[in-house]
Amino acid sequence: MRHGKKFNHLGRQTAHRKAMFANMACSLIEHKRINTTVAKAKALRQFVEPLITKSKNDTTHNRRVVFSYLRNKYAVTELFKEISVKVADRPGGYIRIIKLGNRQGDNAPMAMVELVDYNTIYNPKGQKKKKSTRRGKAKKVETPVVETQESSEEK
Repeated sequence: MRHGKKFNHLGRQTAHRKAMFANMACSLIEHKRINTTVAKAKALRQFVEPLITKSKNDTTHNRRVVFSYLRNKYAVTELFKEISVKVADRPGGYIRIIKLGNRQGDNAPMAMVELVDYNTIYNPKGQKKKKSTRRGKAKKVETPVVETQESSEEK
């Protein structure tokens, strides 16, 4: 029975789970994307997104609250200075989880977790770029005028 089980415990004790999430969150903030299992990725989303929301309001209290979760002052600085500026107008959904397939060794389902605003390649709407054709007039290339030493000496 799963009475009162509101989140995935991931087969770990509380201290181990909190430390693991803090490490994963710091890596995500530093590298902007990480690879992990799908279960950890979904649990990490619940851990990180409230911290990113707190970082939008840069106060001493919010910095201390986020530091108590992350336990890394460099990650807190990165979160409040760079990431919060980039996600300021986004109302939520700061993290994207992309399933990658199964891991070679134990066949565990893997996923890539990334910050949405830092991926310029992935286009979630599926819009394709307009293909350019090679037809048309050739563009004129202007040749730069090179000054010779004689003309520069005369001036």
